Amino acid sequence: MKLTHKAEGTFAIAPTPFHDDGRIDQASLDRLVDFYTEVGCDGVTILGILGEAPKLTGEEAEAIVKRFVRRAKSMQIVVGVSAPGFAAMRSLARASMDAGAAGVMIAPVPSLRTDDQITTYFKQAVEAIGDDIPWVLQDYPLTLSVVMTPAVIRKIVMDNPSCVMLKHEDWPGLEKITTLRGYQKDGSLRPLSILTGNGATFLDFEMERGADGAMTGYAFPELLIDVVRLSKQGKRDAAHDLFDAHLPLIRYEQQPGVGLSVRKYVLHKRGVLASSAQRKPGASLSALARAEVDYLLSRVARVDKRANTAPQSSAAG
Repeated sequence: MKLTHKAEGTFAIAPTPFHDDGRIDQASLDRLVDFYTEVGCDGVTILGILGEAPKLTGEEAEAIVKRFVRRAKSMQIVVGVSAPGFAAMRSLARASMDAGAAGVMIAPVPSLRTDDQITTYFKQAVEAIGDDIPWVLQDYPLTLSVVMTPAVIRKIVMDNPSCVMLKHEDWPGLEKITTLRGYQKDGSLRPLSILTGNGATFLDFEMERGADGAMTGYAFPELLIDVVRLSKQGKRDAAHDLFDAHLPLIRYEQQPGVGLSVRKYVLHKRGVLASSAQRKPGASLSALARAEVDYLLSRVARVDKRANTAPQSSAAG
């Protein structure tokens, strides 16, 4: 099924598994798909910033998409297709949809500065990939340095009917969600799915502001699923209590530069990834940092037993 504005729930952002020598780890890729399926994710986004997409060749990217979609079965797969040029974007977008992906995600190039430049860029991007492909607008100014106001997002969405979702990860950004939902109430913005990122740092209140769910890569997608569910059920205190238990680890994982290293290390400890390696150039955790993460995991496990990481030999079997 193609992605629509009704999409909700939890879409995990998947890392790309590598062997220590930089080769793509196919077995861990399969295990990652199975893991997201088993915990109950509604979808998975691949080849995003977390997925180390710029380090992949075009052929590798297409092969990952095909393998992920083939194994994912019921989950909707969104593919990050952002690229410096539209030719590469179109090639991966068309190949992804042909493979059975639900949609694609497009981020602005960092050189965009004015509102006109931003809206024109996305209009041209849609012309390049084709207006038959549903896509997600990624709003991530902290990393991409492109600031999109709610009014600019509204114009992009209204000018491009194939835009069905906003991946919201502005910071601070709670008021932006409220403003966008206000546009929908006054009829100036059509229906739009809003899933939030930023490592889930503000997921507790983002849900209360009107988000439809989460699209981020925290190493415990079960936490994302539970907070989204509890919030939708109106169980505010339960949602916040569980979120609060995970928050120190969420915060540690959100550190610029080492966040992916932390995420891969935890997924490795959980038996999902055979190695926490990144393809070079990439950061790695010091022994002291790993010990700090282990300590945080032990504290989370006091409240949430899922953080009690099993030995890798038995967990990966």
